[in-house]
Amino acid sequence: MALSEFQLFRPKTIQSAVALLAQHKGDIQVLAGGTDLLPSMRQKLFAPKYVLDIRGVEELKRIRVLAGGGLEIGALVTLSQIEDSEFIRRNYPVLRKAAMTIASPILRNMGTIGGNICLDTRCLWYNQSYAWRTSCGFCIKKDGSLCHVAPGGSKCWAVFSGDTPPALLCLGAEIEIAGPGGTRRIALADLYTGLGDTRLKIAKDEMLTRVFIRESMSGYRGAYQKLRVRGSIDYPLAGVAVIVKSSGRHAPVQDAKVAITAVNPSPMLVVGADHALIGRAVDEHIATVVGELAARTAKPLTTSALTPEYRREMIKVFAKRAVLEAAAG
Repeated sequence: MALSEFQLFRPKTIQSAVALLAQHKGDIQVLAGGTDLLPSMRQKLFAPKYVLDIRGVEELKRIRVLAGGGLEIGALVTLSQIEDSEFIRRNYPVLRKAAMTIASPILRNMGTIGGNICLDTRCLWYNQSYAWRTSCGFCIKKDGSLCHVAPGGSKCWAVFSGDTPPALLCLGAEIEIAGPGGTRRIALADLYTGLGDTRLKIAKDEMLTRVFIRESMSGYRGAYQKLRVRGSIDYPLAGVAVIVKSSGRHAPVQDAKVAITAVNPSPMLVVGADHALIGRAVDEHIATVVGELAARTAKPLTTSALTPEYRREMIKVFAKRAVLEAAAG
């Protein structure tokens, strides 16, 4: 499980980091917190010639309140910083609730919001040692041509398992991506391809630099529910984020969003959940309807030790619980 040899770069600015990405395009990996990349390198899932350690780029380590109350979060802001931010707790609670479920306190001290957004997809057949993967003939995602999850198809079904992206999708977050030609800003929803192998719409000479949340999303009540084998450390095997806006606990919902993770190759908003909630006071029946919609959106396959049927059922249960929790405030 030793790391392969590589050359390490430690830029101090975004511009120098992007220049190195362009110079060594295709042979370089970005290191932020390292909580996902380094274990994968030990498993020989990645063997880059160069590693770009961007932790010296100080401007990406800040949480900044923008004029009017919007929020800018640097890609290197740690998950612990998200958890500890009083402004986020008060104005965007769903993001804090999702962040505080990730891994353990030690790993949240290292892991970053940018890393969680760009997390590699996971699968029972992919996240194994090199010897284990050799015995199976590898897979579409790494070195092979067969998807062991869906052997008859040509698509990789490895699942995205980040916790903060469904919360950010609910909040309508946007991201900034830096490249040789400057920066571009896109909706977070447009970052993901829906494919397990080529999961992100980021070129090999680009990097995520910032996350933006509009002031208009401030004040929504939120909830995040997560299934995992152990109560900490583990990645989610199903997750649901919910935000709700209303004038009171039993008042009709003015706006709402629901998103899921860990049951598809990308995090996804649940289509129709807002229409099921808006204009109605939340009760058990409405929450159950949203749970059914979330379960229909979920497409879990055998990418983990838990059965797809169980994970889909838990999406239904967790969506209902999250809706009731968010509505109750």
